[in-house]
Amino acid sequence: MKALKEIKKVYFLGIGGIGMSALARYFKWQGAEVSGYDKTQTHLTGELEKEGIQVIFEDNVDLMPKDVDLVIYTPAIPKEHKGLNYYKTNNFELKKRSEVLGLISADKFTIAVAGSHGKTTVSSMIAHILTQSGFGCTAFLGGIPINYNSNFLPGQNDVVVVEADEFDRSFHRLSPDMGVITAVDTDHLDIYGSKEAIDEAFIEFANRISEEGFLAIKSGQSIEDNLPVLDKAFYSLNDNNADVFCSNYWLLDGGYRFDISYYGKKISGFKLNLGGFHNVENAIAAICIAKELKITDELIKEALASFKGIRRRFETLVKNDKVVFIDDYAHHPEEIRVFLESVKELYPSKKITAVFQPHLYSRTKDLAKEFANNLSIVDEVILLDIYPAREQPIEGVTSDLIYNQLTSNERALINKDELVETIRNKKDIEVLVTIGAGDIDKYLAEIKDILSQR
Repeated sequence: MKALKEIKKVYFLGIGGIGMSALARYFKWQGAEVSGYDKTQTHLTGELEKEGIQVIFEDNVDLMPKDVDLVIYTPAIPKEHKGLNYYKTNNFELKKRSEVLGLISADKFTIAVAGSHGKTTVSSMIAHILTQSGFGCTAFLGGIPINYNSNFLPGQNDVVVVEADEFDRSFHRLSPDMGVITAVDTDHLDIYGSKEAIDEAFIEFANRISEEGFLAIKSGQSIEDNLPVLDKAFYSLNDNNADVFCSNYWLLDGGYRFDISYYGKKISGFKLNLGGFHNVENAIAAICIAKELKITDELIKEALASFKGIRRRFETLVKNDKVVFIDDYAHHPEEIRVFLESVKELYPSKKITAVFQPHLYSRTKDLAKEFANNLSIVDEVILLDIYPAREQPIEGVTSDLIYNQLTSNERALINKDELVETIRNKKDIEVLVTIGAGDIDKYLAEIKDILSQR
């Protein structure tokens, strides 16, 4: 394969994915000619087109370039995909997204954020603190920070912040200098098969951090006793035995003011203008990395206070006297529990209606009971059909598996195409939350319009 800087023409199969589009933007920034395929038009593919990246939406080899230096593909592309098979058969240079990210970061000072959930927020907070403080970095993120309106942040130094995804064991392609592990929960059993195998994968990630490096890990994880010998900080929201934890907090107009205990020393006056108590914990993880990089407390505080959050991560879309509408990307039972408990803390006396679109048949099959238990935290649940993403249907696996175990006072099971009309006809909405990692986001603008006019 050519050296990265010699690559002049790159083609992406699955360019609309959040990780793929960040890489596409990176190569465009490097001066390469970038184009790609995706099966569906989205807001993100529209943004790429505006940036001068051509995107096609038809699996037609005749429309795909034949003179590219590199073809990058995502594991979500099906094996029978005509474009993928054409490039394989004709011996083009083919790389998975994770391999290319590994190559880009190999000779850089790499900060890699892993975890079953929270990694997008933590990596975005780290990138924001490094950017705003003047430390600098280049970042590949799994979401769109509102401050930058992009999942790729170009930098001028050799520091790279990456989201280290456990799906398809992608994070084993990285060799970090600093790492974060936010959570080690049961997920992606279609890849790993068991919780023990998931634990082993995260231990392997920790072992890939350089011996002189640093790891910030949430306290109380199942892998604690098997971590490598290296400099590390155990952090937590409320575990007083952790090295770094929140010692005090106050609700503040939809956000938080908080103090931390940092190895026994109190640091006061952090401010976060985001909902969700779990985001205080995410901020603590980012603080651990920033402190280790010797960024001053004042610069860290200034940066955190100016962080506007990430699209679809506890994103408040409507907030008026009549109704509140919050959207979140949560797609794992634990994420849903934390999200809904945070919403209840912010709006304790209001009726909360949750709309959830399950993501993947395999995840629904493995975790249906946990989904039902955690959704039942709220007063009313509207459940949509499963978003398949990369999967084929599994016999007997539908949203009914979750629906039949819900214990909320009110519940409904509807097709996603009925969602907007259902919301239009519901006059008792006080707090509405939409949850899921599928295509539920394409209905948000209409729902926002309906609720804004109440």
